[in-house]
Amino acid sequence: MSIRKMIALHPDVKRSGHVNDPLGDAVHHAMYCAKMCLSCADACVAEEMDMSQCVRTCSDCADVCEATARLGLRRTGSNEQILIEMLEFCARVCDACAAECEHHDNDHCRLCAQMCRECAEDCRKAAQSITP
Repeated sequence: MSIRKMIALHPDVKRSGHVNDPLGDAVHHAMYCAKMCLSCADACVAEEMDMSQCVRTCSDCADVCEATARLGLRRTGSNEQILIEMLEFCARVCDACAAECEHHDNDHCRLCAQMCRECAEDCRKAAQSITP
């Protein structure tokens, strides 16, 4: 099942005929990025070296991605300026998380960094697609 399809089925979206695919992509990636960051943070805890900063950064990123996805899903009413700001903030947090993960030589951090970079890119595109 696709979150993009669920968004398209919202009555306000069906009436207007405007789905906003970039926003749907950002919501999709933010949902997955949140879970990838949580998984990476958990794996970092199990590493032998001190990964406390990576755990914190990944955990914070997961929370921001989750909140961004929740705001991006809503189609009833409008709050464009807050959504734009949240998408831009999520992109910056994802960039920071990717940069932190790129400092570590392990597969889970590499995968997390890649997901964060993709999420950041989609969040920026989505923010540009919204008119306040």
